[in-house]
Amino acid sequence: MIEKQILTLRSDLVPGQSSHTAAYLERGSGAPLIMLHGFLGDATNWLPLMALMEPHVRCIGLDLLGFGDSSKPPIRYDIAQEVAFVHQVLAALKIESCYIVGHSFGGWVGAAYALAYPEAVKGLLLAAPAGIRDDSFCGRYDHLRPLLWRTPAVDWALKLAKPIASIIGQRPAVDQIAWFRQELMAQPAACSFLLDRLRPEDAIDTVEKEIYRLQVPTLVITGDRDETIPLWHSQTYANEISNAQLAVIPNADHALPQKHAAELAALIVPFLTSKA
Repeated sequence: MIEKQILTLRSDLVPGQSSHTAAYLERGSGAPLIMLHGFLGDATNWLPLMALMEPHVRCIGLDLLGFGDSSKPPIRYDIAQEVAFVHQVLAALKIESCYIVGHSFGGWVGAAYALAYPEAVKGLLLAAPAGIRDDSFCGRYDHLRPLLWRTPAVDWALKLAKPIASIIGQRPAVDQIAWFRQELMAQPAACSFLLDRLRPEDAIDTVEKEIYRLQVPTLVITGDRDETIPLWHSQTYANEISNAQLAVIPNADHALPQKHAAELAALIVPFLTSKA
């Protein structure tokens, strides 16, 4: 597996710090394709797709701010900060224009980036993109709120629950909750986004009211068995963005980059070729 490269960025993006770091993976050559991962993910999620795309483009998988091996400052995270972070990275890499592929949370960031810097984006690929306001999400995960508490008591409770869960046949569920807790504690951006958006009125940086302004060539891709992002979210992107295309991958769930890289590549390569 290729190692991540580290950029040191100097700016006022992170209050009280003179610098922060960005971690990324790079493979291939040609037109740059910036790859933005989903929630609780990092650049390694793109490795299966990178292996298929590197003969065609320069793949750059970025760990977003607060995720993976990029800096994780204790701040309130929002989409504007992630957009500014991506912009800093591209400036440091001297990339003036690029294609962007974003999965889930990364699709939300990618769409917001194209809104902020339309001349810098040659094409936008949104794989099961988040970023559409959906009030049905609010309250759905309230029972998991204790997992966001930064106290050892939660970890002790989960550890004590495992023997009992094994007896009653619920060990896989408890193991999944423990993994989710571990990932949240390791990725402060994820905690921040969940804590700050528990109510409908907190959905202040979704993009459904702005994406009609996008003129960049766009392909929206989703799976017909996506259990995380409803189909109508992808349809909203495709309907609101001028001349956007929508592709639905049969028998595909939400983990498009990890489990359906071949299907993604089969859609992305012709899209990039037609826009070159």
